[in-house]
Amino acid sequence: MVDLTGRVAIVTGAGSGIGRGIAEVFALEVGATVVLAERDAESGEAAASAIVGAGGKAIHVTCDVSDELQVAQMISVAVQQFGRVGILVNNAGINFVKPFEQLTSADWDRVLNVDLRGAFLCTRGCIERFIEQGMGAVVNIASVHTMAAVPGAAAYDAAKWGIVGMTKSLACEYASRNIRFNCISPGLIDTQIWTDLLAAAEDVDACRAHWWANIPAARAGTPQEIGRIAAFLASEEASYVTGANLCADGGMTSQLISKETYRSNPIE
Repeated sequence: MVDLTGRVAIVTGAGSGIGRGIAEVFALEVGATVVLAERDAESGEAAASAIVGAGGKAIHVTCDVSDELQVAQMISVAVQQFGRVGILVNNAGINFVKPFEQLTSADWDRVLNVDLRGAFLCTRGCIERFIEQGMGAVVNIASVHTMAAVPGAAAYDAAKWGIVGMTKSLACEYASRNIRFNCISPGLIDTQIWTDLLAAAEDVDACRAHWWANIPAARAGTPQEIGRIAAFLASEEASYVTGANLCADGGMTSQLISKETYRSNPIE
């Protein structure tokens, strides 16, 4: 049974979606104290208030993870409030799709600054504290795009592949100091991204059928499911796990091609 009682965790991008699901699981299911780092103050405060109202321990700190000063201030607030930080979940990110020939350098910089630079800044800001404490756990949220790609996702994919590479390098560098680094690569999760996909579809049923044909589990995952995986990786239950990239995708990346839209006769 995962138990993070007494542990202090920072979760970035925790105002909604996967980040909020992780924060809720940490605070309400496994006993952690959670710092919700979220640049949108309204959603961050709402998420933290909901956790506190449900009996968990949480605060919100407004933070744009691509801003070095804001990251330093956010970590400082966390330490001032709770005395230490032992877990970091780098979740904040931008979902971005645009044809490559239309991609601008500003687009590239915006995606890489949040999705990759942000994880670097938060990790670098926490690492000295982890060293001083003699332990720490970092969980980075990557994507199934680190296993395969789709058109129009060059910037996003570059950032998420960078997350995995950084994770594996740091896992090697800090294993001897009892600091672990792991990734989760979610597939389709029931967040605003999925809502937007359905809303943009001319035929919602056809859109849903397309995705279910490409996901053996035939459903979207939930933010809380990702949260429970993150809790495991952050806990002592995963004390011998470092440098891993764990897919949580309902089998999406295990399926060679999408399922047939018809029933095939036996082939012998």
